[in-house]
Parts: sequence; C-alpha cells; structure tokens
Amino acid sequence: MSPETTAPRSLAEALRARDDASLSALLRSRPDLITPVPTDLTQLATRAGTRASVVRALERLDRFTLQTAEALAVAREPATYDELLGLLAGDDGDPAVTAAFPHALGTLREQALVWGADDRVRLVRTARELLAPSPQHPSPTGLGPTVGEATAGMSPGRIQEIVAAAGLASTHDSVSAVASLSALFSDRGRMSALLDEAPAEAVEVLSRLVWGPPYGQVTAEPAAHLRWLIARGLLLPTAPGTVVLPREVALHLRAGRAHRVTEPVAPAVEAAANHRPQVVDAAAAGQAYTTLATVEELLKDWHEGGPAVLRAGGLSVRDLKRTAVALDVPEPVAAFWVEIAYAAGLVASDGEADERYAATPAYDAWLELPAAERWARLASAWLAATRTAGLVGGRDAKDRTLSALGPGLDRSPAPEVRHRVLALLAGLPEGASPDTDSLLARLFWERPSRGARPSPDDLRARLARWTLAEAELLGVTGRGALSAQGRALLGLPATADAQAAQPSGPGDKLPAHKRRPPLAAPVTAAAQPSPAEQAAAAARAVALLAPLLPEPLDHVLLQADLTAVAPGPLERPLADTLGVLADVESKGGATVYRFTPASVRRALDAGRSASDLHAFLAAHSRTPVPQPLAYLIDDMARRHGHLRIGAASAYVRCDDEAVLNEILADKRSQEFGLRRIAPTVLVAHTDPTTLLAGLRTMGFAPAAESAEGDVLISRAHAHRTPPRTAPEPVPDGPPVPDATLLGAAIRAIRAGDLASTAPRKDDPAAGRPGDGALPRTSSAETLATMQAAVMTGEAVWIGYVNAEGAASQRVIAPIRVEGGFVTAYDHTADEVRTYPLHRVTGVAELADDQP
Repeated sequence: MSPETTAPRSLAEALRARDDASLSALLRSRPDLITPVPTDLTQLATRAGTRASVVRALERLDRFTLQTAEALAVAREPATYDELLGLLAGDDGDPAVTAAFPHALGTLREQALVWGADDRVRLVRTARELLAPSPQHPSPTGLGPTVGEATAGMSPGRIQEIVAAAGLASTHDSVSAVASLSALFSDRGRMSALLDEAPAEAVEVLSRLVWGPPYGQVTAEPAAHLRWLIARGLLLPTAPGTVVLPREVALHLRAGRAHRVTEPVAPAVEAAANHRPQVVDAAAAGQAYTTLATVEELLKDWHEGGPAVLRAGGLSVRDLKRTAVALDVPEPVAAFWVEIAYAAGLVASDGEADERYAATPAYDAWLELPAAERWARLASAWLAATRTAGLVGGRDAKDRTLSALGPGLDRSPAPEVRHRVLALLAGLPEGASPDTDSLLARLFWERPSRGARPSPDDLRARLARWTLAEAELLGVTGRGALSAQGRALLGLPATADAQAAQPSGPGDKLPAHKRRPPLAAPVTAAAQPSPAEQAAAAARAVALLAPLLPEPLDHVLLQADLTAVAPGPLERPLADTLGVLADVESKGGATVYRFTPASVRRALDAGRSASDLHAFLAAHSRTPVPQPLAYLIDDMARRHGHLRIGAASAYVRCDDEAVLNEILADKRSQEFGLRRIAPTVLVAHTDPTTLLAGLRTMGFAPAAESAEGDVLISRAHAHRTPPRTAPEPVPDGPPVPDATLLGAAIRAIRAGDLASTAPRKDDPAAGRPGDGALPRTSSAETLATMQAAVMTGEAVWIGYVNAEGAASQRVIAPIRVEGGFVTAYDHTADEVRTYPLHRVTGVAELADDQP
C-alpha cells in the first residue's frame, strides 16, 4: 500500500501514475474519452468525470460491478477495501462475493470510475451523484440517507433529546452528537442491545422499511411503538408526516449488506434441447438455401419495378401484405426479408419522380456468386445492420407507424446484441439450443438497467428474441443451436471445446459452464473486427456451408397431370425458363410447377415457339413429355396470335370471321365498344393493352402487333436502380480505437501532460506550473531566450498559437533560430518541428531538474 504522502489527491494524479497499458485499457473501454484526443491527463480526467461519459460507462458495467459501484456510493468517503467488501459480502462474508470482488473493483479502477489506494477508495464524484440515495432518485440498494444527512436541518435541542433517549451521553455540539449517534448505530453489539428493548411492533415497522423504500408516513399523533423509534433516532423525520430509516440502522438490520441479493457470478445459459451437430448443420444449411430462394423470389417479384415509396419513406401496409402473400410468409417475416435485401444493398429506391423500390445493379452481381457466398453476404449484412425489422408495425415516439424500409428502424445496440447472443450460443455444448429465459437473464446480468429488473419490453430483451428468430430464418442456427457456419461467421473457433480455456480469476473454482466466459467482455466496448478479419471469417463460413448445400439440377420430372416436379434446386437458366412456362404450385424440398393455358401463353408471348417449348421440355425432363402437355402447347400455339390487336384506339383482326362473330356476341365484350369495319376487322374505343387483357379473360389468346403488323414479343423488362450503397449502420457511440490510434493518442497525452506540468523557474511572466496559462514575453525576450537555449541545449516552455487560433503550451529543445523561425525538438509531439517566432506568445525556462 502506498504511503499517504504519495497517494493521489485527484483522478488526474491517479491517471498520471498509470502506465501506457493501463491508459490503453481505459481508452479502449471508454472510447468517448478519446474523441477528440485530450491535450493532457488533466483534461482526460475532467472528461472522464462528465455526466454523459459516466452514464455511458455505468450502463456498460455488468451486474456485480455495478453493485460494487452502488455500494461505494453509500459507503463513507473515502472507503477502505475491507469496508467496501463488507457492504457486498455482509457480516458473514459471502465467499463468492469475496472471490469476485477484486475483479469488479479492478474494472471500476480501469475505467476511471474509482481511484485511490485500497485504504482510500473513492468513487468519481459524478458517479456518486448518480448512484447515491436521494428522495428524488432512490438508490438501487434501497438505502436512505445517513444519520448526518437526515439530521442536517434538525435543531440542536432535538438532536440532544435523541442522543439522550438512545442512552448516550449528551455533548456540547450537534456535530459530536450526530457522530456519537452514528457510532452507536454502526456498532453491532450496542445496536443489538438497543433493539432488544424495542417493542415487537417497532421491530415489525423496521422490517418493512429495511430493504426499501426507506421512507414511511406517520400521523400527527403516531402510535407508541412509532414514538419509541422516533425518540431514539431509529426513524428520523424528513418532512411533515414523513420519516426515514437511517442508512446505518438499515445496514445493521441487513447484516451489513448493501443489496438484498448480490450477484457476483453470471447466471449460466441453460440448454433447452440437445441435437447432434450434424443435424444442426444440415437444418441450418436447408434454411440457408431457403433464404437464398426467398430473396431471389422477392427480387423477381420486383423485377419490373417494385412497390411505390411512401412520401415519408418505406413500404405501405398494403404493399407489405402483397409481398407477404407473394412470398407465402407472415407479414413480420416478409418485413425481415425486405430489410435483409436492403441491408445487403440488393434493394433501394430508384430515385425517379414516381419513386419505386427496385433491385440494384449489385443484385445482378450477387446472383452470379456461388450459393454459399451469396448466403455469407446476407448473413454478414444482418450481423452488422442496425436496422431492426422486428420494429415494423410498431409506433415511434410521435405515434407514427414504423414501416418496412422506412425511417426510424435503426437501433444502435442491435449488432452488439446479435453478436453477444450468438456468442452465448457458442458457449453451449455443440448442438445445444438455449433456454430463452436463462439467455435473457444472462444478458441482463451483463448489461443491467440501473435499479431495474429484466422486462419483456426492454429493448435488449426484444433484440435478443428477434435475434434468435432471425438467426433461425437465415440459417445461422439450426433447430435453435448455433451451426458450424454460424460459428465461423462470428470468427469463433471451430468447436465449442476450444472455448473451454477461461481467464484466471475467482471464477476458476466454479464449474466450466458457470464461469465468466472469455466473451464476457461485451459488457464493455469491444473492438470491431477489421475488414480482413471479416473477410476471413466469411470465407471460413462459405467453406463449411458449401458442401451442405444441394447441387443445382439440370432436369425436372414431367407428370401426366400437367405438373413438373423439380426434386431440388434447378440451374438458373432452367429455373428462369420454367418460371415463365409454368406457375409454381408448391415449394419445399421439391418444387412443383403447373402448366396452364395462361402460363404457356406467357411463354409464347415471350417469343418462344411451340417447337422451342417441345425441345426444351424433351431436353430437361427425365420422363417422357406427357401427351396432355404436348396437346396444351400445340393448342395454345395454334390459337396464339390468331387474333391481332393494334392501335385504332384499338382494333382486332382475324382471318376467321366466326371468331369475330363470337366476340361480338359475347356480352362481356360490350364494355370495349367493339364494332365491325370489315369482315375480318373490329375496332374498339379502349386502348390495346386493356383490350388485350379483356379478351384473354374471355378465353381467347390474342397477340399484340406493331403498326407494321408484326407480332410484339412481351418480355419482362428488368428495372434497376442507379448504383446504390448499402445503408450504413448507426454507430452505438464512438468506435473502439485500434492499437495504432491508441499508441498515438497516449503519446500525445503524455507529451501534453509534460508540457502542462513541467516545473518552471520562478518567473512571474511564466505563470504557475499547471495553471494552464501561456507564458507571456516580449519578442526581444523570446528571441534572446531561444538563442540562449540553442547554445546551452536546454529545453524551454513556450506558448504557441497556430494558424487556426488554437493556443497550446509545449516543451521544446531549440536547435536553430534563423529567418524568424525556430527549429526545435518538440517533446509534446515527439518530433522535430519548425515554428514561426511571431506565433510564440512567450517563453520560460524549465526548472534545473528538467530536460
């Protein structure tokens, strides 16, 4: 233990005594402190004590570390190591608390929330203000004010009456009287003797207040047992009709514990079911294939231009319902697929006047990738996305509906929660799916809300539930357990057994599944993997998934009932052509296509001839082409184009007058305003497109023709947006600095601290050491001092104002003075620099013992 003469007197002094590794740990755990880089350690300490920074740091503490900070907030200041441990472990000394306490206190010290040696432990003032009990903000401990705080406004006479009633000797002043009363309440033996004299009803009152809230109401004429408590100061008045249980009394009744339940060990994530790893990987691979098929089907549905963009952005409720029907999934799942495609950069708005959603050029490049790589792109985009599809359909702060692809869906904690949930799954035995309640309990322990208990409506709880469901949809998990490809995508070792090594600490004596896992660090900020690391992880996932995906087939099985069965995924050209020639009737392990007159006509409209269709089916069917299907194709080809429709407004021509007579006789044709102008020609009041669709609904097979009389081939025209980038995730605070930035920042802070704290010679113009004032000297004095320093080789302290007007103080060793410039080794920047003399505000010599 350091002697008191060398003990730090402030947080800045405590930081000054740290080595570079300790400062790096601080800046890594609290990255907001490095944005921008502080000029010196005093500024770093000031920034570490600001309310916003302290709140952020407290929110990232695990449950037991936060309880340690809460206990320190109700301890006397400064507290000793043993006093703080007693508040957590109680009088009987909980061994689990005793084992975990050094790690928790070390975390608080590392994050500069606590400073001082073990005999003088202090909580940062802002943290104490946030965590200490007050009537407006009760402490999570349930403790009330101390005797000194509760009697602050009490008259000296009343204090002496309480002291006398408690059996203590009267004093000459209130301060000593309050100290005497506090000593009594803190003495276990004397306090037990005093309570042995209390009426049973009084003890019952104390038991109701002991765990909080500590405030109670009394009438103007309280009962005898209440008067007994009030007279002895066991209950102290705080306002008319209100009394409070002093902190010292509550701690005695609690056997010294600050919390009713202390949680030194993270709750274990329990397994709900166990499966063979091979089954998990196969199930996940099957779902990964479904993911690709669903996204392709979504983009195929939006091939010629998707739904319109709402004025406020996003999909309308009607368009989301239509998309859900097209994909044959519930609306929340449809919203998830739409958001995944958007996060991966495959879908965006086209930016036209009549703005619509459409596939991006990146979608065409994505289609050319192997299946496993396409899946890795989608899964990686999901892991990093802050957009949260689970919010679709909910309400924002202004009570507006949140729509898919619309604004307001970003939640910054989403990526961190996804990674943490999957990491906890990785900590289970291979093939084990988690018990959801135990998983949520673990997440709440790692990142609790101050003073709150886990709630189903808590954002992190909802994000965790959505993560489990979405990971299953994507094929990151299979049957609820993390798959091998999912583990690889996270950059984790290939097997859960590789996670068995645990960090040394108090948890080493616990069973392996109950220890604090090596991935428990997410309770603080975690460094994001580099692009190279992400690419390597994705490549590993692709290599594991590729052998599990089915190989595309080049054939189908034609059946006599006008259907074709694809026993697996089809090669892309085959699937595209078959998708035009037939309609998908059912999906699953095998896809069933049905041939209908409308689907065959669609193929003919796309420019295929009957012979082309016969040849296509014969080449790609493992079974003979059924006669009914051949008849259907021939019949539709014979009728296709028999009627010709062009622009008059519109006309119908046909070499067969009987067909035109049939059309005119049909009552359904009256809406088109048809009339005969020649034996083989009818004209209409409607446009050709409407007439074409109307006659098709009447059972005819007309074909559109151009002004020259040629048949118009109707192919689907792909609509693409201009090049678009995927949406950027909304960061959850400043990014964690890498090693290079940390090293440069620490060097700059150290150098700035040297400049601000280096002792100066006793010169009134130089200011006082560390007061932040720049030295002020005349130009002649500045030049003379610089020239003298060049000759002697000594370092000097200067004030400098740069071109932007920012003032700073530096320690330099002048090398050369000429032409109005001084060239010197700058200790602050750790390099040789040249400064214009007219920007130097002044110069002062350092004390003799400085470099």
